[in-house]
Amino acid sequence: MHTNLQDQKQGMLFALAAYSMWGLFPIYFKSVADVSPFEVLCHRIIWSFVFLALFIAASGRWPELMRSIRQKRLLLNLTASAVFVSLNWLVFIWAVGQGRILETSLGYFINPLISLLLGMVFLGERLRRAQWIAILMAVAGVGYQLVLLGSLPWVALFLACSFGMYGLLRKQIVVDPFSGLLIETLLLTPFALLYLLWLEQQSQLTFLSGSVATSWLLVAAGIITSLPLICFAAGARRLTLTLIGLLQYTAPTITFILAIAVYHEPLDANRLVTFALIWTGLILFTAEGLWQSKKISVKPLEAV
Repeated sequence: MHTNLQDQKQGMLFALAAYSMWGLFPIYFKSVADVSPFEVLCHRIIWSFVFLALFIAASGRWPELMRSIRQKRLLLNLTASAVFVSLNWLVFIWAVGQGRILETSLGYFINPLISLLLGMVFLGERLRRAQWIAILMAVAGVGYQLVLLGSLPWVALFLACSFGMYGLLRKQIVVDPFSGLLIETLLLTPFALLYLLWLEQQSQLTFLSGSVATSWLLVAAGIITSLPLICFAAGARRLTLTLIGLLQYTAPTITFILAIAVYHEPLDANRLVTFALIWTGLILFTAEGLWQSKKISVKPLEAV
């Protein structure tokens, strides 16, 4: 019992560290906002590949990685997931640079509900009534913004949908998260290198031609991307899915606070209504999920 409690405490610390780092991402991407989003994306891909390759070699996972690389179907699926994650990264980087951090926060609040819909459409999962209501609340929030502000929160919707599709694909790929991301970045690295080479020929490359601090920050993109994943994997092994589900709101909450308190992005009454509707849906979604998991855990006791 003591070991389980110790494991859970460690799991909580690892998971909170991961979600906190993800929530603080805007600080890093604001620091490289003078660099074009495409160049930042390329560095994020290349240096993530380098960092993960070193981590996998150091942790003795190389044979497992080699087995994964030899599977053609797995490579094809990871190519598709790599496209979705790179598009997600690109829009996030651009949005932060454009002062649209609030919209990125909204996107990751919507994401669990988008994942529910994708599970229903592509995996044939049946949604319970409360889940439908939660999704409708999110739709109402987006619809409210469309009607009153005359524009869709496209950044939020794109981030939620692209990450939802990424999660859907990765759910069906049997590979550990480190090898998976390493292979994804490996597949993207040739394109990233070619783009950086083209920038160099056009005399538009910031890396090594700009300030030393900026160059080091671009190299740090590998650690910034990989470290939360390592912490998350360590936490997920020690925690229940229910607890992980609750903790996932830490990241967009931190991002929301950063946008308001640090970067002073405007949050008018209309935007607040959108957030309130989506938060209400998430509270319902989370409460119903907790009730369902509690009901399932009680059933064996009732049968005794």
